[in-house]
Amino acid sequence: MSQHALDRLKERFGDAVVSTHAQHGDDTAVVARERLREVIEFLRDDPELAFNAPSDLTCVDYYGREPRFEVVYHLLSLSTKKRIRVKVQVPEEDPTVDSIVSLYSGFNWFEREVWDMYGIRFNGHPDLRRLFMWESFNGHPLRKDYPKDKRQPLVRREGNS
Repeated sequence: MSQHALDRLKERFGDAVVSTHAQHGDDTAVVARERLREVIEFLRDDPELAFNAPSDLTCVDYYGREPRFEVVYHLLSLSTKKRIRVKVQVPEEDPTVDSIVSLYSGFNWFEREVWDMYGIRFNGHPDLRRLFMWESFNGHPLRKDYPKDKRQPLVRREGNS
């Protein structure tokens, strides 16, 4: 079934599917950043595939490589019990990708976490602000070039007690 999902993606989106990989039940499609939203919507809405449950969203920092980042979406089909991983490569000079919160509201906090920790901006996110770090925190602490010994004071904002 999952290989079927990868084949369907290649058939439907052609060159927008950069690569696919299937091994031991882990099926992955790397898709063009500008087509991500369309691909995710297809995976959700196609009745044969029905990837209707978001399960995880994260980022990988390949420091020293370009494109530097990969944003990784994990989807589950509750009806077929299959999983698929969708990856989008994101360059360091333009660390942005379209938000899919309007397709899966469950990705709201995941997108905020990736923004906070890696600095990937999700275009169209309804409330993209820090989730774990405080607003005056400088940088994104899970980037591999973030200095591990950097100290930042927690500063109280005016008007807050």
